[in-house]
Amino acid sequence: MSAAGLSAQEALLAMHGSLAQRPRPEDVAHLVLRAVGDQLGIRERMLLGRAARAASRWNGWSAMSSEFARPVGGERQVAAARRLFDLPADGVDADDPASLLEFTLRLGESLGAVDPHRLDFLRDRLSRQARSAAGIELSKRQYNRRFRVAQRVAAKAARLGTEQTKRDLTLVARGGFAAGIERGAFLADPWAGSFVAYYTAKRKLRREFTLSGRDNPYDEVADLLFRRCAGNPATDWWMIAQAYPAPEVLARLSEARRGELLGRWWTTMRQVAGLLQRVWSASEFDRATMVVRRGNDSSTWNLLCGAYNTARAAWLATLAASGSIGLLEASCPGKAMMLIAADLAAWHRSAGGGLHPDLGVWARLPLPWEVLDGTATCVRRDVEAACADAGVDPVGSGWVAPRPAGALGAFRPTPELVHGVSIADPVWATVLRSAGAFSGKAVTGGLDRAGIPDGVVVSDLPKPSGHAEG
Repeated sequence: MSAAGLSAQEALLAMHGSLAQRPRPEDVAHLVLRAVGDQLGIRERMLLGRAARAASRWNGWSAMSSEFARPVGGERQVAAARRLFDLPADGVDADDPASLLEFTLRLGESLGAVDPHRLDFLRDRLSRQARSAAGIELSKRQYNRRFRVAQRVAAKAARLGTEQTKRDLTLVARGGFAAGIERGAFLADPWAGSFVAYYTAKRKLRREFTLSGRDNPYDEVADLLFRRCAGNPATDWWMIAQAYPAPEVLARLSEARRGELLGRWWTTMRQVAGLLQRVWSASEFDRATMVVRRGNDSSTWNLLCGAYNTARAAWLATLAASGSIGLLEASCPGKAMMLIAADLAAWHRSAGGGLHPDLGVWARLPLPWEVLDGTATCVRRDVEAACADAGVDPVGSGWVAPRPAGALGAFRPTPELVHGVSIADPVWATVLRSAGAFSGKAVTGGLDRAGIPDGVVVSDLPKPSGHAEG
């Protein structure tokens, strides 16, 4: 993302576009300078300028994508169906699952089927007599070919819908509802827009392979922008609340707006919990340790956990700001625990650590989706009892109250990562990623840890035994 030569309006437009992308925070800081830099004081400009200058490292190039992966549409399946069925090339949006299903309905009708969800090759095909009665003058071979193509379009519609939902929930996990902020509202309040764009960029940073935990995304640059918003009587706090539902933000909303947020976050929790249940049911998880086992879909599980926990934390914060925290006496669904790689778990043990304390609470409570669908009951006192058994502070850890704000973070340039491992520069990151380094899979070209020159890998790495090395 280059901000060179952009006007203030163009920089704001670029920031709005970044809400559904994954820009580096320093790139967003550069855009903020273009958008509101002429209104900054000297110290503010120095702080923001230090962050923005990091965008020019390696001539602004990064080996990491600035996008969350977008699902591949159904162009190939639609093109095959049009050729075989001799259909006109109009009326189908190959990137829209609903449009693909509608197209499947048209294909199914020409094959004697009326429901695109009923295209089982053994059960739902018409016999020769049924085809003749329906006026379908095709050979068995041609009919079967068309039936299989219709199946593939229907299957693609289902997969595309699932992948789009996963991408949408990735954005929720990393930025709340920020991706849905309307352009007009964003452009109308440059300070609030700048804060939301920068803060969500910090939230979207990839996880680094480390024992020290994640940096606080609310850093000194975010604080500078937030203080500007706090000093402006016309600030759009509703827009900020979409991305940053902190107590000081929620307190500035009307009761109606807080109620709207409560409903949206609760609905999101229920939606994600249902998806978590599907993944849970399809695999065997070690609930006591949550260490990845063979066959676990850890990528999908962790993505959904991130979205669920973000929604749950925002729901708790909004409950507290509305004076309705007492509703936890009626229902208090717990957190969802992410899966952890076995080598990282071993590294934690070798460094004198152990399992995350929250795992003990998670293992003692009903599963979140069981609480949200009414199958099980879990109220505040149940969570507090589980926390007491596990030696966890139920308030400070965010189990029954909004988690307290952490220490103000310091800005640091975005590291180049290969599967969470910090690499010295993007060229080496590209080489190592292409070779499959640190992926947990076989490495191509005979590359191993000993074959990587000193200084290329910045992170400490665990040895196979679980002991860290420099």
